[in-house]
Amino acid sequence: MSDLTITNIGTIVSGNITAPITPGDTIVIRDGKIESVGGSPGPDGVEIDAGGATVIPGLCDNHVHPVIGDYTPRQHQIGFIESCLHGGVTTMMSAGEPHTPGRPKDPAGVKALAILASKSFTNLRPAGVKVHAGAVMLEPGLTESDFAEMAAEGVRLVAEIGISGIKDADEAAQMTRWAQAHGMRVMVHTGGASIPGSGVIGADFVITVQPDVAGHTNGGPTALPLSDVEMILDQTEAKVEVVHNGNVKAAGAVAALLAERDELHRLVVGTDSPAGSGVQPLGVLRTMSWVSSLGGIPAAIAVAAATGNVANLHGLDTGTITPGAEADLVIVDAPLGSQADDALGALSIGDTLAVAAVLIDGVVRVRKSRNTPPPVRSIGIPQ
Repeated sequence: MSDLTITNIGTIVSGNITAPITPGDTIVIRDGKIESVGGSPGPDGVEIDAGGATVIPGLCDNHVHPVIGDYTPRQHQIGFIESCLHGGVTTMMSAGEPHTPGRPKDPAGVKALAILASKSFTNLRPAGVKVHAGAVMLEPGLTESDFAEMAAEGVRLVAEIGISGIKDADEAAQMTRWAQAHGMRVMVHTGGASIPGSGVIGADFVITVQPDVAGHTNGGPTALPLSDVEMILDQTEAKVEVVHNGNVKAAGAVAALLAERDELHRLVVGTDSPAGSGVQPLGVLRTMSWVSSLGGIPAAIAVAAATGNVANLHGLDTGTITPGAEADLVIVDAPLGSQADDALGALSIGDTLAVAAVLIDGVVRVRKSRNTPPPVRSIGIPQ
């Protein structure tokens, strides 16, 4: 494959929480990977002129509820994943497939569903989006050998605990130890009830379970008290998630708390979509704007919470603009009519960014978003 070079970049936002801005104005892509950042263009190949716009990593939605294929029975909507691509999302992490019609709740059925969803999305990338699915819903009767079997078949996620049959904290903790021992990442539902069968979960439950992620701490849809978030931060190593399908004010408060504690590396962003509030194609973009504008967080750090932090949590080779990483990139800008001059300025005042182009593995998947306003700048993308 010949090189693809993005030139004339105004700002390169790395997705790396410790160094969120990368100097330079050029990114070179080769064979679907980032070859170099900041330096000169490659010797040949296709060139994209960013026109002074900003380039960020492809957004990683830490909290989605897919089923099979690009369809959500919760909202009877086809193409919701492809629509999210137009909001800059290139990677999705399942928090469970609870909306599967007739979802099985016996151990054999639970395992079968998780393995099926995992393998299905391994073979299918809707519109190119990398969907990591097959998050096992914990139900009574699962044993350690069941987790070993699922892990051997590629299952890497445990659905948010609290929306399925396991309600006892000690039982959930035992299954969490089994899952983590086999390399799975575990999420716990927090806050108020979201769907029939879920319940109210506070800090005490999370502390007993010791998951990898405390899901939607700003609400799914109602938020935890901020004091509970502090307890989770003090007594667990869990990442703390904020989502679009939650309390907007609480999203800013959680982000501000993490900044005060110098723990923004623990902040991850998702949408909790599809949900009762529907499909949110721009949900990650909007949540980043809340984190920055309401939480007082630098915009480039808000981007990292929705890119590199999520990738780091799940051990993914995406989410940052660094040599060797998968070339999942988004060219963004201030939306036309914004009071801001560029993308980072727009986030900091609460605007939803304009998506000018989306690349997955170095392939241009979106040339102009149908879901965002147009960018201020003119972007040159060869056909």
